[in-house]
Amino acid sequence: MATIAIIGRPNVGKSTLFNRFIGGRRAIVDDMPGVTRDRIYGTFEWAGKKLTVIDTGGFVPYSKNIFERAIVEQAQYAVNEADAIVLVVDGEAGVHPIDKELGNILRKKSKKVLLAVNKIDDPKHEKSISQFSELGFQNVIGISAQLGRNVGDFLDAVVKLMPDEKAPDEIAAAKKIAIVGRPNVGKSSLVNLLIGENRSIVTDVPGTTRDSIDSLLKFRGEEIILIDTAGLRKRSKIKESVEFFSTLRTFQAVERCDAAIILFDASLGVEKQDLQIVEYTMEQGKPAIIGVNKWDLADKEKMDAAEYGNAIKGKLRIYDFVPIVFISVLENQRVQKLLSKALEIKESAKCKIKTSVLNEYFLPLIEETPPFSKTGKEIKIKYATQVESKVPTFAFFTNLPEEVSITYKRFLENKLRERFKLEGVPVRLVFKQK
Repeated sequence: MATIAIIGRPNVGKSTLFNRFIGGRRAIVDDMPGVTRDRIYGTFEWAGKKLTVIDTGGFVPYSKNIFERAIVEQAQYAVNEADAIVLVVDGEAGVHPIDKELGNILRKKSKKVLLAVNKIDDPKHEKSISQFSELGFQNVIGISAQLGRNVGDFLDAVVKLMPDEKAPDEIAAAKKIAIVGRPNVGKSSLVNLLIGENRSIVTDVPGTTRDSIDSLLKFRGEEIILIDTAGLRKRSKIKESVEFFSTLRTFQAVERCDAAIILFDASLGVEKQDLQIVEYTMEQGKPAIIGVNKWDLADKEKMDAAEYGNAIKGKLRIYDFVPIVFISVLENQRVQKLLSKALEIKESAKCKIKTSVLNEYFLPLIEETPPFSKTGKEIKIKYATQVESKVPTFAFFTNLPEEVSITYKRFLENKLRERFKLEGVPVRLVFKQK
């Protein structure tokens, strides 16, 4: 699939154009410069050709700011990956020194470049396009990313520059694994270690990753898409609209994944927010595994892995079935095991248990340990069957479904997990009138 990268200085409308291309609001759009920090990928089809588009952060050369330096590095990665470059400039503001600097850089790259003069909202503003000829590019088109003006013509020009050879289609069957957790637990570092390249910016500043970044990985012969997400913050700390949208993207990443790796920080212990992330993931019906990162920094004299694991499970309470792996991304300890276990759990979640097998196991168990009713009535559970496989859901048919206690439901759920190896897999039990 041919790839184009959108680059430009801050606040010229790159993310708005990206969203216009893919037909959605995948990239965060805000008037504050520096919103898009990492490379954001999207796919779309135009004139019968499938394209991958990369949105990048605002390019500020020679900056001493840690994020702006990292954004420059990320933009350079994007340029190297792309078949063609879309350089976005601001038609209202005119030629900027950074536009000239970008022009010089791109000419040295020998890449196909299309110059998008943005914010040309009306034909009478088109006279301002000519001033950008000094940047030295032949393909110059005035557009309005906000209004969609001339974007179709611009995409026609993009398609003409794309290579003719057919690239393989996007891997639809790839397993999607989301890496989630609160800020600064090592999510981007984990992704970078696994894919072997710096696709996500890694610094020691919490909240660096604001959007969800998808990375394709081949692991033991399988195609995997790793979704690196923004660090979740407490709601009281989400003051900027950008932070709100970042948290929303994290929730969306959980919703679209096949399984989640939830990172904890061993050096800080378990916090309420960690537990809330586990709860949200389970509520979405997603299988999950907990990776306790920075285990190399933990004081093991105070608490070893077994004790720490038991302490976590005690806090997880009804979600104590989520497995735990102690890792160190820095030391590359048990990282492969973590991903391997996540894939194993993902496969377990696809279980389809025959009704006969369920009843052969459950009916004797229920007879041996019958449910107790507060009203003194006899509760009879006649049979069980699996009614859904996307989120494993099991129906138990009984004469008094409303009388079955939460404690007994929990008992049956635990026995279900124990017998059919559903570690880390959320299951749902429903009780229906016979």
